[in-house]
Amino acid sequence: MKRMNGRRVVITQTSAFMGKDLIELFGAEGADLLADDRDLTVPGAAEALIAEAGKVDVLVANLAAEQPRTSVLDTDDAIFRAMYEAMVYPLHRLVRAVLPQMIARRRGKIVVMGSASGLKGMPNYSAYGSARGAQLAYVQDVGTEVAPHSVQVNAIAQTFVENPTYFPPSYQATAEFKERIKGAPLGRLAHGWESAALALFLAGDESDFFVGQVFPFSGGWVTR
Repeated sequence: MKRMNGRRVVITQTSAFMGKDLIELFGAEGADLLADDRDLTVPGAAEALIAEAGKVDVLVANLAAEQPRTSVLDTDDAIFRAMYEAMVYPLHRLVRAVLPQMIARRRGKIVVMGSASGLKGMPNYSAYGSARGAQLAYVQDVGTEVAPHSVQVNAIAQTFVENPTYFPPSYQATAEFKERIKGAPLGRLAHGWESAALALFLAGDESDFFVGQVFPFSGGWVTR
C-alpha cells in the first residue's frame, strides 16, 4: 500500500525550493495533492488556501525567499522585514488556519521545509538566517503545544540540497559554489528526492513519536 493513500496533502510555494520533488514523491505515494503556488504574503491568502483544501491531513510548508547577503549594518528594515513576511508570517497563518481541524480530529501532520542557516551562524546572513531560525523555534514551540492533541509538527533544516531556488545548475557551475561545497563534509549536494523522502517520513505514521523536532539535513555542515 502506498504511504499517502487517502490522505489530503497541501504543499505550498510549489514552483520554488523543494516544491517539484515534494510533488513527485508525495504524488507517487498516493497523496490527494493540493499543490499550490499562490503568493502567501498577500493578506488572507494562507487562510484561503486551507479553506479551499477542505480536510487537510498533511500540511507541507515549503517557503522560500531570495537570500540577501548584506552586512548587518547594510541590512535595513525593508530587507529584514521582507524575510519574515515571506517565510515566518505565512508559516504562522497556515498553521493557525489548519490546526483547528487537526486538533478536532486528533490527527494531523505539519512538516516545515526549513534551512540549516537557522542552526549555524554565517556572516552577511542576519536577515535570512534569523528568519529561518524563527521558523525552527516556531516549530519547536507549536509542536510541543499541540502534541497532546496527537498532532505532530516537525521541520527539516536543510542546506546543500539540489533545488531551483538556492542550488540551481547555473550556481553549481560557479567558482563560489565550488569553494562553498568544500564546507560540506560529505562533499556533494543531496538530491532533491532525498530531502523529500525525509518529509514523507515525517508526514507518515512512522513519525508519530516526533514532537517539535528540527532535523538537520546538511551533509555534515551543521556539525562541522
